[in-house]
Amino acid sequence: MLQAGTKPTSSSFHVSKDGYTSCDTPQNDRGQRPPPGINIEIAYDTTILSVREIGPFQGVPVIAPGFIDGQVNGYGGLDVNSADVSPQTIINLSAELAKLGVTTWVPTIVTASEEAITVALEQIKRACDIDPTTRAAIPCVHIEGPFISDQDGPRGVHDAAFVRPLDADEIRRWLRASGMVGIVTVSPHTPDAPAQIARIRELGVEVAIGHTHASPEQITAAITAGAGLATHLGNGIATTLPRHPNALWTQLADDRLTAGLIADGHHLPSDTLKVMIRAKTPSALIWCLTAPHWPVARLAATALPWAASWISLLAGGSPTWVRTCSRGRRYPPGRIPQRDPQRRPGATGGPQNGDVHSRPGDSGHPAGLGHLRVGSPADFVLITGEGPGAGTITEVIQSGRKVSGGPE
Repeated sequence: MLQAGTKPTSSSFHVSKDGYTSCDTPQNDRGQRPPPGINIEIAYDTTILSVREIGPFQGVPVIAPGFIDGQVNGYGGLDVNSADVSPQTIINLSAELAKLGVTTWVPTIVTASEEAITVALEQIKRACDIDPTTRAAIPCVHIEGPFISDQDGPRGVHDAAFVRPLDADEIRRWLRASGMVGIVTVSPHTPDAPAQIARIRELGVEVAIGHTHASPEQITAAITAGAGLATHLGNGIATTLPRHPNALWTQLADDRLTAGLIADGHHLPSDTLKVMIRAKTPSALIWCLTAPHWPVARLAATALPWAASWISLLAGGSPTWVRTCSRGRRYPPGRIPQRDPQRRPGATGGPQNGDVHSRPGDSGHPAGLGHLRVGSPADFVLITGEGPGAGTITEVIQSGRKVSGGPE
């Protein structure tokens, strides 16, 4: 963090023109695969002040925007949902995530009593009021439940005692408590779900479909009413489904829905994951990883062209995704569905008239989050670009300051 009167930091880095580094580039005459892209010099304090291309020379680290984690329940013994959660819990959790390269994250509160959810929301808000770095790192809060399926299987590990009917009025009360609720995951299996979803969207809160036993028709009605996300598609659903139709086919087929997939090699078999990727296309997907798979995440963040530049890394052992938050101080990047007023309700053809923006920062992200451009937050990860350690994070910079205790 710069003090008043000090000069901005200026450093040189290597960056891909497409936002990721590929390990599949041709070898040079020494058998090495230099990462594609350009060398740049960035001047920054808490934000990026200037970016300019510089000459091709060796030895500069690969740079990428800080990782953005759209669903964090907890990490390292720090739990957003614990009965004794406090502002210090959230501040410490934010600091621990930053050491891993996660410079922006969305605290996620799971199914609980209204009182417990409200207390957690209040503690998160207090943490943001107390600590500027935490405030800069948290754009909004995600509530996963309590308006989900009450059936074993789709409900997952959520506490059945606190599952309850979808209620936009309760969400309104949550907003009064903190104003930071940006995303709510629901199951649209009840007749009033479309009306409730429309009311939630009027509050400025995004609606995701998850942990559901809703029928295909109910899924379509929910999307038409304003649900734009699917939470960890393929998980949080019944173990046995009809061949067709079923809720998975409906969510995969509807281009108005952006889907999160847990791409950790465990939650979805590789064949299933491949088919889902081809069905939705990368522009309508959010990649999810889990805590035991950090080495895979590091590699994926720099080496997988089909990841469309954006890998959300999860520190809490449950699915994660990045999505626009309508509430809160700023917007994290993601695949942002833009409703086309000329599009027929229920249409499920290919993307039309910019229905889905695949580039983070589209559709008016004032902070430039997730970009290496002037005005963006000075949130970076430095990554080894080649050799046996390719994809390894070597340094993390958050709000222009090297993260203490991060990779050395």
